[in-house]
Amino acid sequence: MVKAYGYSSNGGADVQDYFDLDMPTPLAGELLVEVRAAGVNPVDWKVRSGGFGDPLDGGTSIAMGHEVSGVVREVGKDVDGFSVNDEVFGTVAPGSGGYAEYTVLPADAAAKKPPQVSFTDAATLGIAAATAYDAVTQLALSEGQTLLINGIGGGVGVAAAQIARDLGINVIGTASEDKRTLVETLGATLVVYGDGVSDRVRQLMPDGVDAIFDLAGGDGLRAVADLVTDREKLITAGDPGTAAELGGHMVERDRTSRVLEIVGAMVADGKLDPHVEDVRPFEEAAEAVAAVEIGHARGKVVIEVSS
Repeated sequence: MVKAYGYSSNGGADVQDYFDLDMPTPLAGELLVEVRAAGVNPVDWKVRSGGFGDPLDGGTSIAMGHEVSGVVREVGKDVDGFSVNDEVFGTVAPGSGGYAEYTVLPADAAAKKPPQVSFTDAATLGIAAATAYDAVTQLALSEGQTLLINGIGGGVGVAAAQIARDLGINVIGTASEDKRTLVETLGATLVVYGDGVSDRVRQLMPDGVDAIFDLAGGDGLRAVADLVTDREKLITAGDPGTAAELGGHMVERDRTSRVLEIVGAMVADGKLDPHVEDVRPFEEAAEAVAAVEIGHARGKVVIEVSS
């Protein structure tokens, strides 16, 4: 049996608990991975709450978590390029979860972990860093243009700021005042969110910005949308409804090993720091989820499943 942390019905944090699952079996094109670390993302609690439908699909329980790092313990059929004992990272297969001792990764959504990269850092790359890379490259800004990252203080925003900065793009980020030090270490300019945020940005950029990468959604996105004229340059990672209402759209995700290899190499080369600020043991999974759900996390939160 495999120890996992997840839920058996949609709802709030009170539906979360530990339970045992059968050892997963990798299908063709999949890898069975012994999980060393799992990244915690807003999508984890949003799925649990029912915001994306019911992933239980008639089952009794499901592990939370979508991005992991670990060691390959079994290779499914029709998999090339991976072997048992390879250290890997990536996103979990549909129906699997990352907050578990073992999980399954599609081989085409996994990459080998560079030896210079820790398991905790690697566990943040499958969703957070890969989403950031997709967003920045999709916006295709030129050197010297300005990108507003709306909600810069989380894992995706932290990665996006660094990727954009290294391309010579000016970065402004909205966040709370207590994240100023973090934001400034990224080479970005902090604008405190809340009433009047658009006016505060215009004090820096009277003509607005060249693009917006939104990580807040809802009224937080509505408050800054007028800062960009070309709404094709307004993209979001989490609120397609509000983005569409404003003429923008979702990030177009790549979700392949190619992007994982790129962001993994960035970390190995020192060009990208995932800023893992909070590493919790598996026994504190609830606290790890709460830190992200409440919005108090700076950078990335990671659950260390095994060492």
